[in-house]
Amino acid sequence: MAPGLASTAALLLAAILGSLCLVALSEDEELENLRFVRRAQDAPLVSRYNYIVIGGGTSGCPLAATLSEHSRVLLLERGGLPYRNMSNQQHFTDALVDTSPASPAQRFISEDGVVNARARVLGGGSCLNAGFYTRASNDYVRAAGWDARLVNSSYRWVERALVFRPDVPPWQAALRDALLEAGVTPDNGFTFDHVTGTKIGGTIFDSSGQRHTAADFLRHARPGGLTVLLYATVSRILFRQQEGAPYPVAYGVVFADPLGVQHRVYLQDGGKNEVILSAGTLGSPQLLMLSGVGPQAHLEAHGIQVLVDQPMVGQGVADNPMNSVFIPSPVPVALSLVQVVGITRSGSFIEGVSGSEFGIPVSDGARRLARSFGLFSPQRTPQTGQLGTLPPKQRTPEALQRAAEAMRRLDRRAFRGGFILEKILGPVSSGHIELRSTDPRANPVVTFNYFQEKEDLDRCVHGIETIERVIQSQAFANFTYANASVESIFTDSANFPVNLLPRHTNDSRTPEQYCKDTVMTIWHYHGGCQVGAVVDDDYRVFGVQRLRVIDSSTFKYSPGTNPQATVMMLGRYMGVKIQAERWRN
Repeated sequence: MAPGLASTAALLLAAILGSLCLVALSEDEELENLRFVRRAQDAPLVSRYNYIVIGGGTSGCPLAATLSEHSRVLLLERGGLPYRNMSNQQHFTDALVDTSPASPAQRFISEDGVVNARARVLGGGSCLNAGFYTRASNDYVRAAGWDARLVNSSYRWVERALVFRPDVPPWQAALRDALLEAGVTPDNGFTFDHVTGTKIGGTIFDSSGQRHTAADFLRHARPGGLTVLLYATVSRILFRQQEGAPYPVAYGVVFADPLGVQHRVYLQDGGKNEVILSAGTLGSPQLLMLSGVGPQAHLEAHGIQVLVDQPMVGQGVADNPMNSVFIPSPVPVALSLVQVVGITRSGSFIEGVSGSEFGIPVSDGARRLARSFGLFSPQRTPQTGQLGTLPPKQRTPEALQRAAEAMRRLDRRAFRGGFILEKILGPVSSGHIELRSTDPRANPVVTFNYFQEKEDLDRCVHGIETIERVIQSQAFANFTYANASVESIFTDSANFPVNLLPRHTNDSRTPEQYCKDTVMTIWHYHGGCQVGAVVDDDYRVFGVQRLRVIDSSTFKYSPGTNPQATVMMLGRYMGVKIQAERWRN
């Protein structure tokens, strides 16, 4: 089989990294098991709590579970329950190809032309990622000003609940050995720590391949202290001027249920009760702006009454750019998500995912949905033509459907192999979020400005050069074709339509242009409510009272190689701190 045929599977990369979440036997049965979880339409029109947490995601779930130990907490989630029959790795694409309004992955396309997704499900991004678990570096913890002892105990709390040591299959073992041969040393074995060299990290998939998510933390909540409402779309935070208070005071929220009925939730009396935004990098700055906290001119353009002119809301948003190479294999390759990472001294991180027939939707329903899913479209075959060289506007639904149909007619051996990925530290380049409309269900306008800063591009080039050495290594030889050159492998991958950017066919073989042309997301975007700009060191929003933001939107840089461990840790960490503040004196 020619390497060019096998390389058509590279377009499935987005699906691989978007392995999706738990789905239960039925939502009714799950609700029976979790008595404190209800649908928003079953909630009273007016209610009161000590804490209102907006967003049942990677940080919101551990935060709410922790606060419930001694207080009454309401957790509002705009999506539904995680779906159990997709929790197995074999089913990772089934939800990703779902673009319906109820999909747990709400797709958006940044202004940069990169297809992306945001979570819309209880458990958040931990339902959408590749499951890799690794802590932030000690330097990151010190720079954040966190209490190192509480950070460590919070990480351990997370790890006891849902983190496992992976069984490393041969392809991942070969990647580990190849990284060491390529100079990404030392060999750090199995560790959660972020240290230079090559290591095996943790995973939120157990030994049977079942995914565990941040929603699992809710099982540790005090049932009498927690209420979770699903399909609750928050439209705004309520503020009032309070005698003796120098700034507007948050006192509640308004949310809509699926029937469109408006509900109001108020904070109980008491100065230590709070509203906490944990709606994520897109949702938290969006809700601040919808509530009148943001850049004055932008809010006024949307007809929003300005409560606080805060120009930094929505600024500093960044996404760690990811580039990949598909390596066709002459032998069958076992399914694996990210288990091994090479942490280079140049600021790039190398990971891999693999699997025989990887990325092909498992269920019949998912195959039907895939017909309109452009990221699955192959192109270097006689049936599909040079789809990747078409201008983005010419990649019509009809063209994409023809490509997807052609993909399904390919020899299954075409999908045998794995992807080696690189993402960069930081990044230094950043962009912004703006409102598209005043509809809280709509995606905001997002610009990441990938590779705007040369430092980011230099790191990507170093990462690509490391991947070249991995491919050429003796350790990886069993999983590469002897007659496939590094140049041909990269050339094939450079032509895949993995984003909506125009191709530069004359020079895309240079590492710099390869980085720019094939940029994708690895779902590690962050910022928009950064510490020091929008919130203080205790995550309280500047210019208002009784409102915090606790999620990835507060990060300036992405922590470690993969952020989910630190986002979960932050929820637990701040929950413990807020409890301590509440009962102090």
